[in-house]
Amino acid sequence: MMNVTIYDTEVPEAGTKLKYVVIAMKQGEDWVLVRHRERFTWEFAGGHIDEGESPDEAAARELYEETGAEVFELYPICRYSVRRGEVPESYGMLYFAAVDKFGPLPPFEMEEIRRFSEIPEDVTYPEIYPVLLSKIKDYLKSGF
Repeated sequence: MMNVTIYDTEVPEAGTKLKYVVIAMKQGEDWVLVRHRERFTWEFAGGHIDEGESPDEAAARELYEETGAEVFELYPICRYSVRRGEVPESYGMLYFAAVDKFGPLPPFEMEEIRRFSEIPEDVTYPEIYPVLLSKIKDYLKSGF
């Protein structure tokens, strides 16, 4: 079983290191998701924060590497954590990206990028996405 917790400000434990970034994105009114070359499901862009890299830098890097996004605005939304059974809790940063222009898809991990009017049901992390998506939708309703 997986448990996702949203933190609107700082992660409660001092010194907790963020490990991941997740970037939900839209181009115009459409959601943009990617499909990893080894999976058949859809996901938001994201990945590990490299050593010496800030979460903002990691989000911009992952967005380009996984989608080819060239012109975009990136907005930090919140910190979150995921706990899976006995595995230690891991922490990440959720972002929203408004993408104006995509270049070619870089030849890294992703096989395909696609626009959707609604988030599809066949997502890679079905236990996590509803929680993160709810936070993103609340953010978008606020008129960021």
